[in-house]
Amino acid sequence: MGILEEFDDSRQAVVNPADVVKPVRGMPKVVVSCFARETFLRMADGFGGVKIGETRIANMTVPVYQTNYKGASIGMYMSPVGSPACVSTAEEIFAMGAETLILFGTCGVLDRSIEDCSVIIPDRAVRDEGTSYHYAPASREIPVNPRYMETFTGLLGELGLKYIVGKTWTTDGIYRETRDKVNRRRQSGCICVDMECSAMAAMAGFREKELFQFFYAADNLDGEVWDSRGLDNEVNLEGKDRVAELAMELAVRAAGH
Repeated sequence: MGILEEFDDSRQAVVNPADVVKPVRGMPKVVVSCFARETFLRMADGFGGVKIGETRIANMTVPVYQTNYKGASIGMYMSPVGSPACVSTAEEIFAMGAETLILFGTCGVLDRSIEDCSVIIPDRAVRDEGTSYHYAPASREIPVNPRYMETFTGLLGELGLKYIVGKTWTTDGIYRETRDKVNRRRQSGCICVDMECSAMAAMAGFREKELFQFFYAADNLDGEVWDSRGLDNEVNLEGKDRVAELAMELAVRAAGH
């Protein structure tokens, strides 16, 4: 049988997150994470994070921080890029004691009219990666962000910020985003492309944890040539700091404050 036919819903695997990490005393129930190194370092510095634990993947250590933001205890860590690493790290964060994860990062846009660093909220994701098929039965798409959509859009409305809601294309083959594939995904309704969303949604659903993931627009794939725009870690740091603040504001509301 292939990956599309052999979904196994057993809760016990040969190796489980609880075999690798233990609960962390004082672990916040709500955790915020991003992918960009510079943005995360600025978050840890600006929000005054204190290291409370760590997890590891094969070639790096992932520190976990705790901070008090507007009266709420919020966790913070930097997610590795790509569905397998992002999902396995989040699995361990949940095993440490987290219940809700707010995750944000860049995405490529499939519509050139979407401005650089614009907020994009996915409501569905095309499953063009492998990890999600170990957490949910096969399907072409998966719904995402069922819990905090209204909370986040309400927050953006209060702040007078524009945003776009739509379908993302999650793929782990960044150098196989061919022109024909881009056109087909656009025709199917996708407005952006990312590497983790469908897998993270499937994992959170399987583990019965809360996940809200949103993007800020970066490179543009809707043109004759690729335009990296704000994809680089060092570009538009102030704009990315504002996006990080949005994640923290949502975390406060998710924590009930």
